[in-house]
Amino acid sequence: MNHRLHLKFEQLERATERLLAAAEALGTDSATAPAAGHWSATQVVHHLLFIEGNIIQYVQKKVVSDEKLPAVDLYTRLRARFVRVLLRLPGFKYKAPRGVATLTEAGNLPSLPELRATWAASRRQLERLLNEFPGRLLNRAIFPHPRSGRITIFQVMEFLLDHLLHHQQQLGRITKALRPAAFVAARA
Repeated sequence: MNHRLHLKFEQLERATERLLAAAEALGTDSATAPAAGHWSATQVVHHLLFIEGNIIQYVQKKVVSDEKLPAVDLYTRLRARFVRVLLRLPGFKYKAPRGVATLTEAGNLPSLPELRATWAASRRQLERLLNEFPGRLLNRAIFPHPRSGRITIFQVMEFLLDHLLHHQQQLGRITKALRPAAFVAARA
């Protein structure tokens, strides 16, 4: 695996473990939304897993297709940097692209232990992809991000990390909103 990719992968692993631990610390409240129209901790975890899984599948398809991929231009690099900044802003709410939010809200979601197991398998798939990623494609536009444009595998890894950290903030807000309710219930 490329050294830069390896570093990003390790950061992503640590951040994911922190996020899952925070969601699991809520116990049964992890499936409870803090307010109407807001996501629960389980929905946040499901959303992140869904996005990561789709990105992995797309990138694998592009690597196998042997298609001539374009280089990333300066404008795309600037847009990708701007998206990174927005994702890192505390409290900034970013509307999920059409279709992504609905899939997270629809139907019965798996439990956190099931999501953790699925995510572990997905993460091993990402690790294999990065280990086998062709050097000739490192600086090629491998994934079409809905807001940044076509980005490189390095930018994909940065997005996955920034996206997870963005939702870590959301999970903090969920925890803060649910803890008073749990505290009152425990005293009753």
